[in-house]
Amino acid sequence: MTQPSLVPATELAQRNPMRFPNESEAYRHARQALLAEEIELRRHIERVAEQRRALPPGGEVTGDYRFQGERGPVDFAGLFGDKQTLVVYSWMFGPQRARPCPMCTSLLSAWDGEARDMEQRIALAVVARSPIGRLADFKQERGWRHLRLYSDPDGAFSRDYFGVAADGSDGDQAGFNVFTRRDGVIRHFWSGEMGFESADPGQDPRGAPDLMPLWTVLDCTPEGRGTDWYPKLDYGS
Repeated sequence: MTQPSLVPATELAQRNPMRFPNESEAYRHARQALLAEEIELRRHIERVAEQRRALPPGGEVTGDYRFQGERGPVDFAGLFGDKQTLVVYSWMFGPQRARPCPMCTSLLSAWDGEARDMEQRIALAVVARSPIGRLADFKQERGWRHLRLYSDPDGAFSRDYFGVAADGSDGDQAGFNVFTRRDGVIRHFWSGEMGFESADPGQDPRGAPDLMPLWTVLDCTPEGRGTDWYPKLDYGS
């Protein structure tokens, strides 16, 4: 399929009619240059998404993974429900933790508000190694309403799909995995694979695109995301 030719980003930026009260010429000149870069960024995001969608079939899921959900036990196929695509987030809340990871929890708090929208197209499951009662108690404490939580009692799924530390220790790892079910065959489709090994100097290791709305908003501010602040589970009254 022939791709349509794109108007240069600088030309699209020139079509921008927005001007704000009392802005200087220097501001507008810099903002137009930034707008062109933002247009290029949007295009790059779409190119990467297209390349991701075109991946060859991933590895077949053959493990006999068993989970405990809020409504009882379920196998891996059961996580799909009536959907053909499943997103599984590995939440850093293993039995060795007194409290869950604040960063994971911040992300999931945002996703709780989007879960019903996501589930119009995909299935979404949040998996952690703590007992389901412990997960459900924290869900209630946090006020989550829509996320589907599952315990991975024997840790088999978490070990195979990088929800625990690769060194074999008991440490949790945040994981984002996508699976497909086509013609009855479940396969791994894609996983976030960016970590400490691929981090750039002076930046926290993170994936792209960033899954946390928190950072997306802060990246639009002069303070940015900073280097010494992270979300907390509670900020007091």
